[in-house]
Amino acid sequence: MARPTIYGLRDRRLNTMSAEERGKFHEALAAARLALEVGQKIRDAREAAELTQRDLATLMSTSQAAVARLEAGGTSPTLTTLNKAAAALNMTLTVNLARAL
Repeated sequence: MARPTIYGLRDRRLNTMSAEERGKFHEALAAARLALEVGQKIRDAREAAELTQRDLATLMSTSQAAVARLEAGGTSPTLTTLNKAAAALNMTLTVNLARAL
């Protein structure tokens, strides 16, 4: 018997959820994806600036662990945090709202 994949487990669980639960699941998934995307952009910018996480943390007046969590997508950063990161990286923060597909 083949071992289930993460996608198979996800689909099996989704099939047992109510419509409301599925909606909440998809909202949480979208938030996690956004946090990962933002974290990757910050990491890419930090590496392009040839800074360590500790360097960026110092410039942002935070800890290296906080930068690590931010880059890993382990937190949903506030606009203030994103502005601090942008300023530390000599960048500007731009927010773009677009129609959902």
